[in-house]
Amino acid sequence: MELKNKYMEEVYNSVCLRNPGETEFHQAVNEVLESLIPVIEKRPDIIEEGIIDRMVEPERLIMFRVPWVDDKGKIRVNRGFRVQFNSALGPYKGGLRLHPTVNSSVIKFLGFEQIFKNSLTGLPMGGGKGGSDFDPKGKSDNEVMRFCQSFMTELSKHIGADTDVPAGDIGVGSREIGYLFGQYKRIRNEFTGVLTGKALCSGGSLIRTEATGYGLLYFTEEMFNKINQDSIKGKTVIISGSGNVAIYAAEKAQEMGGRVVAMSDSSGYIYDPSGIKVDIIKQIKEKERKRIKEYTTYVKEAEYHEDCSGIWNIKCQVALPCATQNELDLKSAEILVKNGVLAVAEGANMPVTPEAIELFQKSGVLFGPAKAANAGGVATSGLEMSQNSMRYFWTSEEVDKKLKEIMVGIFDSAYNASKEYNCPGDLVVGANIAGFLRVAEAMKWQGIAY
Repeated sequence: MELKNKYMEEVYNSVCLRNPGETEFHQAVNEVLESLIPVIEKRPDIIEEGIIDRMVEPERLIMFRVPWVDDKGKIRVNRGFRVQFNSALGPYKGGLRLHPTVNSSVIKFLGFEQIFKNSLTGLPMGGGKGGSDFDPKGKSDNEVMRFCQSFMTELSKHIGADTDVPAGDIGVGSREIGYLFGQYKRIRNEFTGVLTGKALCSGGSLIRTEATGYGLLYFTEEMFNKINQDSIKGKTVIISGSGNVAIYAAEKAQEMGGRVVAMSDSSGYIYDPSGIKVDIIKQIKEKERKRIKEYTTYVKEAEYHEDCSGIWNIKCQVALPCATQNELDLKSAEILVKNGVLAVAEGANMPVTPEAIELFQKSGVLFGPAKAANAGGVATSGLEMSQNSMRYFWTSEEVDKKLKEIMVGIFDSAYNASKEYNCPGDLVVGANIAGFLRVAEAMKWQGIAY
């Protein structure tokens, strides 16, 4: 992917050369570098001090073996990762993903994105990410526990409340965080805020489960309000995925007056023209841990369709991709635009391909990039870290208020940066620039060690 700047092209080519075959990481770096071209044209000191050259290289990448024993007594071996990408603003912060697709490219792409996402929140958090190619689906609680204990036995050497604070991500919910936290406490003999997403009884924060989904809607509503002088009220909404992000995005969308008509999982999608019943989705996904097609056993008039990508064929005004990276491609974007979509905001990490983003922007569709739109989760994790440090907790109303203020602040930062750098309304460019500049100034102040 060619960049229209010699220096940026050299940086990108160097990344590709030093990280061969890591296409997800290459894609993330390319998108950010392209956005930052207006910055380096105005700020030659950025080039002179090698800020971007340093920022695209992780401070530390840890890869390790994770042996565990299944319920039949067979020894299994997975691979664990933690990338500690940038600590200029504070302790490394980012989730742990358990999924068969996890590899160094995916972890580096996520960690790189996390730098800017965390910066946008305004909280003192650096960027990191981690995980394993272990798949918790189909595993018993005991198998998941044994894996998590083995994983944390190694990871515990590299993390801490003031060093690196992991959280959940795909495949890592309250159950997994509990096993990880218990093992860390056993090994280190410390009860600290080393993980976020903890249960309330162990120092967790209220609203953490809901935070990414709620934050996504706060950001989307702000796009409508500030750019289009409009609202999500009365709009038809489709949401891919059915995990925490998707469920609570649906809940908040309906609270705001939107009508969510479709959701999905990896097997297919459901369509309920009368509006998705979020309580039923919660029952299926959070309690029964079943596939989304079970929704039709509760709601007879709903439809289930194989192939989750078909969800984008449904006519809507708001599309919220909340499943996984690169799930919404150019073909799907063309259908959405033809059907009159007004706004797209990323609930997952990099779920929209670059070609699809370009089409949305050319077509005048409001577009909220992941590092801004889905930052609510890590923002509330930052609030959990604060509460842990104080040995205190805030009420749901207090956390939700702070979350909304942060998301509005993120939108304002991205929107103002887009105007300052002559790309008014381009929130991809604006978010990257706003997030980058805060980290860049901290790196300059701390010297070339960072």
